[in-house]
Amino acid sequence: MADDLGLDLVEISPGAEPPVCKITDYQKFLYQQKKKQKELKARQTKVVVKEIRFGPNTDSHDFNFKLNHAKSFLQEGAKVKAFVFFKGRSIVHNEQGEILLLQFAQELEDLGKVEQMPKLEGKRMTMFITPLKK
Repeated sequence: MADDLGLDLVEISPGAEPPVCKITDYQKFLYQQKKKQKELKARQTKVVVKEIRFGPNTDSHDFNFKLNHAKSFLQEGAKVKAFVFFKGRSIVHNEQGEILLLQFAQELEDLGKVEQMPKLEGKRMTMFITPLKK
């Protein structure tokens, strides 16, 4: 039948029982497949992670400045990775860094939720905040 029409017999789903075939132009079929793949790729959302770095003794003005940046990142839909970097002997006072990160999370609770609570890894205490769904 396909030869009579001057078209091709294309196997659509070989795994089905019985296999599904369609009489169509093969080049047109390939073009439509590429178009579907491109459309699916365009719909995918890429996760952007923005980092905000604190010191264990970050002042309130610096904290508020970085908080405003984090708010804008969350409104754009990006994840925020906030971390406190301990230098030298400041690692002894790691509870200050944890308090700082928890305060940061509390300020941002209306825009995002904490994905990972503060966790000490080497000289860094890290916390992830994801934006709330719109």
